[in-house]
Amino acid sequence: MAIVSILLEEAALAVIVLWGLPQLDIHIPLAGLIAMMVAWGAYSIITYRIGSRALRRKPVISLSPMISSRGKVVSPLDPEGLIKIKGELWVAKSAGERMDTGEEVIVVGQEGLKLIVHRSNISEETE
Repeated sequence: MAIVSILLEEAALAVIVLWGLPQLDIHIPLAGLIAMMVAWGAYSIITYRIGSRALRRKPVISLSPMISSRGKVVSPLDPEGLIKIKGELWVAKSAGERMDTGEEVIVVGQEGLKLIVHRSNISEETE
């Protein structure tokens, strides 16, 4: 299915360059068309590989394995915001004070699909 999609995208690009743009008095040489098709094909293959890798990833069934995970604040927690753990964004709620972007946090609980976090202390990291 992905191959068919890429071929249709390439055909649409060729139609636009060979028929659509000349209607607007814009002419792109054949070498330019070939370069665009190669670039678009490479882009399509890369995005397909990244997307299929994400789809094959094992889903998180419950948030309990997230307890004690460490992450970084992406948008300020006042009291709610976003944190990043293992490359994934999560909605989080501060268990206490406001936390700014870039601060290290540790997950201490959950409330529905929200993670409850505390600021990660340096003394905890060294233990």
